[in-house]
Amino acid sequence: MACQAAVRGLRSASTKQLLVSRNQLVRVSPRRWLNLQEYQSKKLMQDSGVTVQHFFVADTASEALEAAKRLKAKEIVLKAQILAGGRGKGVFDSGLKGGVHLTKDPVVVGELAGKMLGFNLTTKQTPKEGVKVKTVMVAEALDISRETYFAILMDRSCNGPVMVGSPQGGVDIEEVAATTPELIFKEVIDIFEGVRDDQALRMAANLGFKGPLERQAADQIKRLYDLFLKVDATQVEVNPLGETPEGQVVCFDAKINFDDNAEFRQKAVFAMDDTAESDPLETEAAKYDLKYIGLDGNIACFVNGAGLAMATCDIIDLHGGKPANFLDLGGGVKENQVYVAFKLLTADPKVEAILVNIFGGIVNCAIIANGITKACRELELKVPLVVRLEGTNVQEAKRILSESGLPITSASDLDDAAKKAVAAIAKK
Repeated sequence: MACQAAVRGLRSASTKQLLVSRNQLVRVSPRRWLNLQEYQSKKLMQDSGVTVQHFFVADTASEALEAAKRLKAKEIVLKAQILAGGRGKGVFDSGLKGGVHLTKDPVVVGELAGKMLGFNLTTKQTPKEGVKVKTVMVAEALDISRETYFAILMDRSCNGPVMVGSPQGGVDIEEVAATTPELIFKEVIDIFEGVRDDQALRMAANLGFKGPLERQAADQIKRLYDLFLKVDATQVEVNPLGETPEGQVVCFDAKINFDDNAEFRQKAVFAMDDTAESDPLETEAAKYDLKYIGLDGNIACFVNGAGLAMATCDIIDLHGGKPANFLDLGGGVKENQVYVAFKLLTADPKVEAILVNIFGGIVNCAIIANGITKACRELELKVPLVVRLEGTNVQEAKRILSESGLPITSASDLDDAAKKAVAAIAKK
């Protein structure tokens, strides 16, 4: 159904977050507009004293060569920096295969970087044309003798942060939870007290670290919690938290989710947001607190509330139409947001009709109506517009629309609105 497509879009547009329940580990996908490249997350960890591989960032092949020489490492890993996954199996339009390469020769690093930088990398998660690589990370390659999983996240059932760990790392943690739940360990953190020494040591032991490595892993766990608090994270997920043959505990790969409400005090972190790979319409919508996901159809959906948005997408599909987007105004909407929403919708060349479906609980329908009439006049709307309004101040809203003199088609309910939107396109 169309709502499933919308949900898939929301999932791909946001960072997944772990939630813990008594018997299982599941993922949900909250709104997350902040996207950090791998090297940026590593830098945040490094700044908090967390042990990561030594690395440099390069924008040119010559910089990559110099970085490789400066590392003085036995082996070097070169990674193309894009947000999409599957880099290792990706293909560049330069002909190079793979966005991750290992070598012992710094000269080869420069040559490989020359075939990455400025070229598009296509993976299973990128658009067909791929994503242009503007930066590469040149890092020390370390052997991993054992991999574990560790995360700190906010959990509502515990009213605060929770540590989750498993000695089975480097794999899909949900699969571990489903097949061997006894290998998932959990420690509830008192947010006023922080991670106690005994908790950190117990988690380190549960992860399988022994001898001096147990104390070292406990120290890394406490440093990761310090980072969690310092950057207002909702989740710090390290997979793998690895052990090297030389006896070092290293965070090899990590994902950090941030609390959007903390943007006002995390300006340096949010300034790193990389929107280059995002849909321009989604990026623009986010500036005005609008949730927008582009779909493949031709009927634009303008609604308030994610549930109502999905229902609208589905009923359009039921009547033979195809939704062009998933746009949620949310609550507390202002007239200017309505105008911006229309501007975004009409910027999509696929849109042949617009369906407005508003249930005014928190939202004042009259504000929506004023925004609609303003947008129609100033944007000189050229496509059919169907409006269904219910709830707060709806009679005043209907009066505003009917007296506007604009070619707006009113609908009595959602089913009627969907039928009229589909019919409007059929008449064209």
